Amino acid sequence: MHEQSAHAEHVYTSAQRDSAAASSPVVASWRRCMTMHQLAPEDERAPLRLTDVEFRRAREQSGQLIASATDELDRLFTTVGKAGCCLLLTDKNGIALERRGAAGDDKEFYALGLWTGSVWTEASIGTNGIGTALADERAVAIFRDQHFFCANTSLSCTTAPIRDHRGRLAAALDISTCREDANEMTLTILTQTVRDAAMRIELNLFRSAFPSARFVMVPAGANSAAALLAVDRHDLVLGATRAARIALQLDDKRIAAGIPAADALREAVVSQQEEMVQAEKAALLRALSRARGNISQAAIALGISRATLHRKMKKLDLH
Repeated sequence: MHEQSAHAEHVYTSAQRDSAAASSPVVASWRRCMTMHQLAPEDERAPLRLTDVEFRRAREQSGQLIASATDELDRLFTTVGKAGCCLLLTDKNGIALERRGAAGDDKEFYALGLWTGSVWTEASIGTNGIGTALADERAVAIFRDQHFFCANTSLSCTTAPIRDHRGRLAAALDISTCREDANEMTLTILTQTVRDAAMRIELNLFRSAFPSARFVMVPAGANSAAALLAVDRHDLVLGATRAARIALQLDDKRIAAGIPAADALREAVVSQQEEMVQAEKAALLRALSRARGNISQAAIALGISRATLHRKMKKLDLH
């Protein structure tokens, strides 16, 4: 009982504090829970549960999502299931559509509401991996007492959002554990695991939306694996994943207008080259400014010869 009151006091104090720590995503979620959803951390409550009819309807509406995720859920469970973890796949409304868990852990997870038909939004159950990931539209990890309600402080969870073929929020994938020996390092490893699995489900969804298209990978740095274009036989872009949309500055309007894939990729290359030129120009200007215009000193600071610096200045039209 003392631990519960101490947790509630910590939530209230942190949410009211005006500091850098109080602006963290977790504290921002605590504030939403109190102000938007009128929740109190000391309340004892379980997630909302759908009726059988409501649950069947939710699954029917997410049929393609479930089909695209089933193999990945099975594969992920073989990796983390024996470590006392539970998997949940939810729709964009936080409704748990699919679950994977070891039979020996079912009683504990069921009591916490980590079960199909439960609603894991912030409005339903306060700060939690699924609800906060859906609210922020980004991957999050919620470790024990970062949960809003005292009843969930034994739980550690990490969640990644899943987007549809138009880049819109469609679902969330969560790994949760109640193991006492789970620590933040464990959660960091699970976070990368759930992100990778969510990305593969997202790509499955994307491919299923364009069954007759060919797919082109977009050079997008660290996000290249998730950056795909769906292209028709005329080389026109039919669709783009969110990572591809960001890399190529594409939106529904440009895609609907019928942009050739070659043009979109060429624009991206030109844009990247321009960014590199501007970055190099800025670096030279900084070195010259610090050297008060002394070419020799600027060249030494940059680790290049005076002649090389002169050539670069001429090329970039720096006088």
